[in-house]
Amino acid sequence: MNIRLAKLDDLKKIIDIERLCFPPLEAASEESIHRRFQTFPENFIVAEENGEVIGFINGCTSSFPTLTDELYDNCLLHNVQGDYQMVFGLDVLEEYRCQGVGYALMIYFIDLMKSRDKKAIVLTCKDHLIHYYEKFGFVHLGLSQSQYGNTKWNDMILKLK
Repeated sequence: MNIRLAKLDDLKKIIDIERLCFPPLEAASEESIHRRFQTFPENFIVAEENGEVIGFINGCTSSFPTLTDELYDNCLLHNVQGDYQMVFGLDVLEEYRCQGVGYALMIYFIDLMKSRDKKAIVLTCKDHLIHYYEKFGFVHLGLSQSQYGNTKWNDMILKLK
């Protein structure tokens, strides 16, 4: 398995994986993923096996330590100099789950954000994933204000400094 920065050629597969990993109300649209990649390509990381993308992680950078719903759709809020790295999604194709792909993507992402001198990584997740992210050192902050996809989310933060 290879972990690397995404390339423009990876976008079709990234879009397909997003649709497979999230219900329709929660999945980012093709247009949204294109806008995000145009705005913050440095924050798209892919995992590949035998030259095929099998998972990815992405998110914008912000000056504020909260992942608000507006960040998902308004790329103008991305601040490359911001101290807080958001995670919009950690997506792995079903047939590659429970094989360390998500773990490898997250470790690469954490190390990358440390090298970029970010203060923290912020994400929201569903109840059943709280324990998974705690394994990386994320702290559960409680129920999120997010209503993205009409779903209940939890705020999580991993302090890097």
